[in-house]
Amino acid sequence: MSMINYASREINCKIVYYGPGLGGKTTNLEYVYEKVAPSTRGKLISLATESERTLFFDFLPVDLGTIRGFKTRFHLYTVPGQVYYNASRKLILKGVDGVVFVADSHPARLDANSESMDNLYHNLAEHDFDLRELPFVIQFNKRDLPDALSVANMNAALNPTAVPAFEAVATRGVGVFDTLKAISKQVIKSLS
Repeated sequence: MSMINYASREINCKIVYYGPGLGGKTTNLEYVYEKVAPSTRGKLISLATESERTLFFDFLPVDLGTIRGFKTRFHLYTVPGQVYYNASRKLILKGVDGVVFVADSHPARLDANSESMDNLYHNLAEHDFDLRELPFVIQFNKRDLPDALSVANMNAALNPTAVPAFEAVATRGVGVFDTLKAISKQVIKSLS
């Protein structure tokens, strides 16, 4: 749920990058952080666990305009990839305005993708969110792998409701901003 800061005339929106471990969530956020103007972003915060990191930063995109005289600031989060960090995943989803599911295109990661997607649905339901009514996009990451699953197979397994899906190679920045732009537009539309 977006927060309104009347003093700074900003609407603060929370976007969470969700998916299996090592799928590219952190890489997406690090790439965005590197590329947005330092004057429009906050500090990159990394909370480390034994095998995962949760990242957070906020930024104020200058090209999205204003809503009723308010600028929109986005707070981007990643969740830990491993399902055994489920308590952290649930906490990070609290008050979410939009979700990006980052799926790993490697065939051996299909089960991990499916498990993480099921976990997302379950955790959102615990916060009384329905993913079909929340701004949501999917990113098929690691499209540069020689044996990457076809987009059709990934859609069949992970995207039965045909939400917008984007191909990406986050390590090179391919598709990273397309994904972010799509979820940002959905979030802004949901505020109107």
